[in-house]
Amino acid sequence: MDTPHYAFFEGDIVPIEQAKVSIMTHALHYGTAAFAGLRAYWNADENQLYLFRPLDHFKRFRASAELLYIDLPYTPEKMRDIVISLLCHEGYHTDTYIRPLVYKSQQVIGVRLHNLTSDLAIFAIPFGNYLEHEEGINVTFSSWRRVDDNAIPPRGKICGAYVNSALTKTEAALDGFDDALVLDQEGHIAEASAANFFMVRNGKVITPPVYADILEGITRNTCITLLAEEMGLVVEERPIDRTELFRADEAFLCGTAVQIAAIVTADHHRIGTGKMGPLVTELRRLFFQVVHGELPQYRQWVEPVYSLEPIR
Repeated sequence: MDTPHYAFFEGDIVPIEQAKVSIMTHALHYGTAAFAGLRAYWNADENQLYLFRPLDHFKRFRASAELLYIDLPYTPEKMRDIVISLLCHEGYHTDTYIRPLVYKSQQVIGVRLHNLTSDLAIFAIPFGNYLEHEEGINVTFSSWRRVDDNAIPPRGKICGAYVNSALTKTEAALDGFDDALVLDQEGHIAEASAANFFMVRNGKVITPPVYADILEGITRNTCITLLAEEMGLVVEERPIDRTELFRADEAFLCGTAVQIAAIVTADHHRIGTGKMGPLVTELRRLFFQVVHGELPQYRQWVEPVYSLEPIR
């Protein structure tokens, strides 16, 4: 993985080497931090880097921070502008991943969220596929259950909660799978280790509802919109049983990192034909057109990073 040259840290864009925290930092000990993940996509024909849905990401980021009693002093618009400035400093001409992180920065021992200082940090790195084979991944069902809303709020990207995702992902990887699907406390499919889940069955597109302890994903919302507006398909949000997936015609994961990845087997059961199906193929085509700024009707979702020349 390439190393970035700069970070937004303690209120300024600084060389990445200066973006350091103490081992006494509260967030390091207790997971008292929240993060976001954004992508920017390089359009070589236009010589432009497009940031995808930044305001939506930062609105959710602020909501995650508020769950930890962090009052971010930056509006979504201001954080978008910081990211654009940071990307201009980096001068990337390739697809990029941006990681904002808000964290309890006070150097203190004690389990709590109140009466603690907080800080915002952001960095960006060149980034390709999160999963090696997005056109066909093999998943398993995890032995771990999804964190419950009455334990750690799953609709926030809370750093401590991602130990649940890490356990899920590592279990799947060590067992030879690309990723895992996680069941909620009721035994229904929630999502993957760090992605939302959809399936296609009998001509219907189905996804778990927001009350199934899922992250309310921005890519999930994007897929629902594209399926409705471009493909004429209404997505049904309802609980999904584990074995129902085995009878699906198609299935896929979606998320900022994952993008859109077709599921071709689940616990060694072939999904549909065992290859990426026509619906996921078309959805991926539309999605990548959108994020590269190629569809005028969705230009409001992308923000150009560079003017005529990158700002240094």
